[in-house]
Amino acid sequence: MMQGFVNCMLAAFGLLCALGIRYPLQMLPVLLWELTWKTLWLIVVALPAWRAGPLDQAMLENLFAVGVMVIIPIAMPWGHVIKTYLKQPGDRWTRSTPSAG
Repeated sequence: MMQGFVNCMLAAFGLLCALGIRYPLQMLPVLLWELTWKTLWLIVVALPAWRAGPLDQAMLENLFAVGVMVIIPIAMPWGHVIKTYLKQPGDRWTRSTPSAG
């Protein structure tokens, strides 16, 4: 059951990322999420497994599936990401006050 859940969730995010290739600014948070989790998986899971010895068939299949993300950094509007998420000041967190009425 868990594998079916994971497969459906990843398929949904894959479809959203496909939209992100067509509409990168509108889907930017989804593209950033996809790039982040796949990069983390490669570093935390795949790299140690590869260093430990030959990869089994399941790991190779996952590695191939995650490797498809190579198109995301190519399609990513990096200038917009840097301007919006790194250089632009963050929004203020304000306490909302109940309106007097």
